[in-house]
Amino acid sequence: MRVYVPLSLPRLAEAYKAGEIGPAPVTAFAVTPALREWYLSEDIEELEYAALGRAALASLRLVAADPGAARRRVVVAVDVPDGAAVAEPDRGSEQGALGELTVREAVPLAKAAAVHVDSGDADADVAVAAEALAAADRGDADAQFVVDGAEDHDLLWFATQEIPGLLGEGGH
Repeated sequence: MRVYVPLSLPRLAEAYKAGEIGPAPVTAFAVTPALREWYLSEDIEELEYAALGRAALASLRLVAADPGAARRRVVVAVDVPDGAAVAEPDRGSEQGALGELTVREAVPLAKAAAVHVDSGDADADVAVAAEALAAADRGDADAQFVVDGAEDHDLLWFATQEIPGLLGEGGH
């Protein structure tokens, strides 16, 4: 099963150093029944893109919580065994939890298929989105518009072999 794990650049550096994303439990996003119902598509690529978007929003939350982190969203795409990730049954239909899963054990970075990271062009929009996140969560429509602005930037695809280069670009 393909899952999308939200990180920040400092957390990616920790995972790279440890050789795994963890410790368990690890929050991830995937194509779940609730996400399928919400997104109303049968196209698996569209659904996976939606799951990636949910993980990108969770990454924005990690960036917002860490003032020292580079203002870039990071999502690692990982393949885990089907039984390794479970949805919280009572949260599955909550808007904020759509597609959210818990991976029960640390995920070896060697299982990562790719790393998705904002380009430098997104830094300013991600920075203001991180600042506006709390107000958006309280229902402020203007703040939500600012948060949505970060979503206008597609995350770039990187092979896992490129992680050292990503971290060398100011990711520490």
